[in-house]
Amino acid sequence: MTEQPPYNLLDRRIENELVPMAQRWGPGLITWAPMALGMLAGRYSSNTEYPEGSRADLRGSFYADRITARGIEMGRAFADLASEAGLPSAQLDVLWCKDQPGVTSPLIGPRTMEHLESLLPVMDMELSDDLRAACDALVPPGNAVADFHNTSGWMKTTMAG
Repeated sequence: MTEQPPYNLLDRRIENELVPMAQRWGPGLITWAPMALGMLAGRYSSNTEYPEGSRADLRGSFYADRITARGIEMGRAFADLASEAGLPSAQLDVLWCKDQPGVTSPLIGPRTMEHLESLLPVMDMELSDDLRAACDALVPPGNAVADFHNTSGWMKTTMAG
């Protein structure tokens, strides 16, 4: 049995109930959106104008509603953290998600062979305690600065920014 929730540094709310449940009862967590639609890779500079070809640009509000000013701000800080660690943001995104307690595997959605090849080394990497703590300082465990989990219209919350 598995559950497939969204999970990334910008929306960590599954850590409050879903992760402990999975750890106790055993279902696998195969999480999606580890790069937060590119916010953690610095793809967005605005929460109202989207890069041409991005999911927010091509697929409308289902994706665009997740792009927040605070998420973009944290994405920039995360990109700086990745750079200081000598890693591309995309690798740190997936590494962080892969090495979180309770996560079975993050789903990745590379659009090119180059994207895939750049992420494959993450399988042999391990997130250091110092890097984990630095990520936790950006968005503390269990918190969110972008709304990835509540995607149905009736369950959406309002995220500041």
